[in-house]
Amino acid sequence: MPARFISLEGGEGVGKSTQAKALAAALREQGLDVVLTREPGGSPGAEAIRALLLGGEQDRWGPRAETLLFAAARSDHLDKTIRPALARGAWVVCDRFVDSSIAYQGADGLGEDAIRALHQVGSEGMLPDRTFLLALETATATAREDERDAGQVDRFGMRDLTYRAHVAANFEKLAIADPVRWRIIDASGAPADVTARLMAALADYL
Repeated sequence: MPARFISLEGGEGVGKSTQAKALAAALREQGLDVVLTREPGGSPGAEAIRALLLGGEQDRWGPRAETLLFAAARSDHLDKTIRPALARGAWVVCDRFVDSSIAYQGADGLGEDAIRALHQVGSEGMLPDRTFLLALETATATAREDERDAGQVDRFGMRDLTYRAHVAANFEKLAIADPVRWRIIDASGAPADVTARLMAALADYL
């Protein structure tokens, strides 16, 4: 079975990290070699940049500086983790990828074209084979976020509802524009039900 690169996207509180872990486990039950990873992070260098990006006050970085840091982390992540895994035939399940930069830094006013151009330079324009957008009403996602311990909330989780709504709209726009790569998944209900929806949306690969 060919190696596949799968990413999960969405705003704060939609359950990406939970579903990335569950999806990786479900795929392993199918007998696949699966690498579970995340952005920013996924390699030693990228994890060091993650600490810079997610910690501190909301205004620690401007949108251009943020985008450059994300791009640097992504380049290292691809070189050290994602490409080697795919080369040996493993599947890669990634919690966020370049689409998050487009959605989040795009919400800060940085143009999509600029982010894609930087991705072309830093990561040769590489995209996942399939990207899942976990869709959940903003109010429900926010309620989930509010249940987290304060120490688990990063710079992006601190931002207001207007910003979150803009991010959600950006993700939806990306998914609608590229239905070949994207699948929109209802993220409401029990986690196991969401995982089942993800697996059903991978049936053509399995």
